[in-house]
Amino acid sequence: MAGRTQAVYYRDKAGNEPVREFVSTLATTRSSAAAKIHEYVDEYLNDLPSSAPPPEFPITSQVDGELRELRVRFASTRYRVLYQRSGLLIVLLHVFEKNSAGIPPRQIAVANDRFADFKARMDAKPRRRPRAAGHDAP
Repeated sequence: MAGRTQAVYYRDKAGNEPVREFVSTLATTRSSAAAKIHEYVDEYLNDLPSSAPPPEFPITSQVDGELRELRVRFASTRYRVLYQRSGLLIVLLHVFEKNSAGIPPRQIAVANDRFADFKARMDAKPRRRPRAAGHDAP
């Protein structure tokens, strides 16, 4: 598969985009932290060659199967964006502030459930295209 990767927001059946909503809410209280999340998505997930491996640790790491985490540190706060690749799409599934040594299983379950929903709806006819993610997304 030739082409370049594009990060997209997971969108549920009701049209909610949890990662976009989290970052938008964060922007009202910690605009620099929200900007850093956007910057990391743009720099490390968007526009990579189709054959490029995932960014290396400590930027990303494998969480569960093909589920990965984008590791964003802002001052003393750690944010994790859980994502999974689907073809050329990098689907941003879940984001949270990390306060423990490991990723809580509940956070992994949320991301896995969202990816299963994403795949089921992307394979359905007709399908609704996901919305692009990143600082300059419409």
